[in-house]
Amino acid sequence: MKKLGISLLLLAFALMLGGNAFAQGDKSVYFTTYYANNVAAAPDATVRFINDGDTGGNLWAAFYVFDDSQELTQCCACVITPDGVLSESVKTELTINPITGKVPTRGVIKVISSSSWDPTAPVPAAGLRGFATHIQSAANKTPYGPAPYSQTETAFADSNLSAGEQALLGNLCYYDSLLSGLPCACTLEDHDF
Repeated sequence: MKKLGISLLLLAFALMLGGNAFAQGDKSVYFTTYYANNVAAAPDATVRFINDGDTGGNLWAAFYVFDDSQELTQCCACVITPDGVLSESVKTELTINPITGKVPTRGVIKVISSSSWDPTAPVPAAGLRGFATHIQSAANKTPYGPAPYSQTETAFADSNLSAGEQALLGNLCYYDSLLSGLPCACTLEDHDF
């Protein structure tokens, strides 16, 4: 009886370990982050996405940029080839053509990893990973004036993409394109470093 108990325990342990061997990579398709201190005096923030190459094909980072009033200001989709990297400036590419005409100083960036070039109709496909630098203003002052800005870098947060959120982002982007006609600017790979 004791041998049977030990055998079952070993079998259960082997199944737990073996289950991890069959696990696939992260299949996230929706990512979020913030931007702040998007002003002339501050350094520029950067958003970077890589295509992990798992699909073997091109993917698009469908960007949806919001201001701090939760209003979409810009959208676009930037292509990333397998094993490629895309680097976008928050100041000069992602917030350059706001629909309101006023460049937002802070807000939210949402990205759908998509197999479609059209941000008004994204087709979620796993394979992108994103990182962003964040510009922090120091509250302390030095004897020479305000302390300089500092930067941090973090991965985009994996987020839950519901059918309603996907439809809303596509619709907002569609109306943005009708009203402004100016998507955010995408820099070609290998030309943005």
